[in-house]
Amino acid sequence: MSKTPVESERAPKPIGPYAQAVVSGDLLFASGQIGLDPATNRLVDGGVEAQTERVLANLAAVLGAAGLAAGDVVRTTIYLADMADFQKVNAIYGRFFGASPPARSTIQVAALPLGARVEIDLIARR
Repeated sequence: MSKTPVESERAPKPIGPYAQAVVSGDLLFASGQIGLDPATNRLVDGGVEAQTERVLANLAAVLGAAGLAAGDVVRTTIYLADMADFQKVNAIYGRFFGASPPARSTIQVAALPLGARVEIDLIARR
């Protein structure tokens, strides 16, 4: 099965050797996004809430570049630098996905790239 990279100018350029997302068959696999502002390639100010908003905006841009939207997402993983941020991230995430959220896991990790507080990856279906 072939794979096609997806790239959006409205999301940050990858900071390593990976694609923003890859489409294979009817599935899109989006790489984890952190709260990088695509204009500056720096983490946004404002703590975990601002980073979560930016992460979801970055993911929305990648989905849009593939002709998809939040309603097409079937699975996410949230990585938190501190599980104490769970409620703040969960509230913003809930607003983004609305009444029909995807399946999800949330895990605490020892550290995230560039000192980020939150990272989210996803799988969507066409």
